[in-house]
Amino acid sequence: MRAGDRLVAGAVRRSGPWPAVLAGTAVVGAAGELAVPYLIGRTVDTLVTRGPDATHWLALCAAAVAAVMLCESIGVWARGASGAHAAAMLRTGVLRHVLGAGSAATRRFPEGELVTRAGLNAEEVGRAPETVTSALALLVPTAGTLVALTLIAPVLTLTLGAGIVVILFVLRAFLRATTTISGGYQEVQGEIAARLVEALGGARTIAAAGTAGRESRRVLAQLPRLRAHGMGLWRANASAAVRSGLVVPLLEVAVLAVGGFMLAAGDLTVGELYSAARYAVLGASLSTALGHIGGLARARAAAGRVAEVLDLPPVRYGSRTLPPGPGTLQFRDVAVNGLTVGDLTLPGGSVTAVVGRSGSGKSLLAALAGRLAEPERGAVLLDGVPLGELAEAELRRAIGYAFERPALVGETIGDAIVPEPEPLPQLQELPGRRVVEAAQAACADVFVRRLPLGYATPLRDAPMSGGERQRIGLARAFAQGERLLVLDDATSSLDTVTERQVGRALTSDRLGRTRLVAAHRPATAARADQVVWLDGGTVRARGPHDVLWQDPAYRAVFQGAEP
Repeated sequence: MRAGDRLVAGAVRRSGPWPAVLAGTAVVGAAGELAVPYLIGRTVDTLVTRGPDATHWLALCAAAVAAVMLCESIGVWARGASGAHAAAMLRTGVLRHVLGAGSAATRRFPEGELVTRAGLNAEEVGRAPETVTSALALLVPTAGTLVALTLIAPVLTLTLGAGIVVILFVLRAFLRATTTISGGYQEVQGEIAARLVEALGGARTIAAAGTAGRESRRVLAQLPRLRAHGMGLWRANASAAVRSGLVVPLLEVAVLAVGGFMLAAGDLTVGELYSAARYAVLGASLSTALGHIGGLARARAAAGRVAEVLDLPPVRYGSRTLPPGPGTLQFRDVAVNGLTVGDLTLPGGSVTAVVGRSGSGKSLLAALAGRLAEPERGAVLLDGVPLGELAEAELRRAIGYAFERPALVGETIGDAIVPEPEPLPQLQELPGRRVVEAAQAACADVFVRRLPLGYATPLRDAPMSGGERQRIGLARAFAQGERLLVLDDATSSLDTVTERQVGRALTSDRLGRTRLVAAHRPATAARADQVVWLDGGTVRARGPHDVLWQDPAYRAVFQGAEP
């Protein structure tokens, strides 16, 4: 069984009690549908012979019809509930897995693709319980019909069985074709979503450059492919509908013809012939499974796309804790994705600036230091312990990380720096000491206190510039990292004065933490204890800034940068 089919089966199993409700209503409803032709037939025979039980059989007919209608109503409600439950469970699982996979998810899939797979595709898979249960439910009246016809006349069973085999072949071919076409349709949807997310992220640049028309054409360039797949789905559905539509009336005519000869020979009563005709219609109702089969095909195709995301290996953590130490960071024979670090040591409590031209590997080196990337070769150690062996809580407590464009997580400004257990009013009056100290070190305390609720201001009500958001991200790193601070281009949006103030806070850190800073200004590198100079994915040199400054190639790295 392929991964997509396993995911569909899992969605059915984990969709709560609703598939059982659907199956129960389907079986009871099918039993009612099977009973109706028999009851009507007995009623007709009783009326023809003027028997005394006509009213009794007529009441049973009404009861059976009422039971079928009740089951159908409950089934509609259960189908909606099962789909919503299964989709919610799957979306939650995909979200947790993507976050657990870390940066590997966004390296493997564009953001728009991830949104499509966790949204639209997960919803399609969530409909699997409904489609599977509904499709299987159609087998109940079909099997019951064959049994009922056998009790009436076995030759009628053979006639109906031949037609059902043809219908099953049509449905099988339709499932295969629709699964393939649906996969292509969903793939194009993902590509369009990925391009749209990219365009929205650069909306200001597009508007400023006056390239909105060209960007719109780029985003919508895949629409012809989407239309082609949509037309393919329509043609597959129409072809299957025509084939099954031809089989059904021919099958009914065949059953009626055989039954008519038997009636003429005296082997069937009028009521039995009516029952046989109704059972032929019920048996041929398997052809109405096209809608359910189409839904199952879309669910299978979507499940294959979701399964690709779930196949991403999650970040594995160990169980070790850090021994007492100054925060010494060691790279031992490390290489990854075109970056060769080799052996490199950041002494505990020191400041190391990483410099290099764009694309030289500064961000990748910073990611290795915070275990946001895994080395393909070698190991990264903090106070002698490989990062991969540390427990997750221990790792994140030990290392604080700040980015160029930080994502602020939490309800309030204070939560974005350090999650606090106090209610908002208490946080407004007396924010945690760690929150304030971190904000002060990041030069964020002044502007935060100007907000209406201070540190208790909800993030959605706190309009911030890029530099202010970056300062909150820096404050989070200061508050979190107990041994190592990693700043990946985390001061690029700060003005010169603020950047220098933050730089002084880094170099005079009262906790004596080890600091790794991706530097773009010579002043930042000058304040560091050592500089690691990256060039073309390798460490070209390391040493004090004033020594490296003698090299014209090193000075050229900062050409045009502010001093």
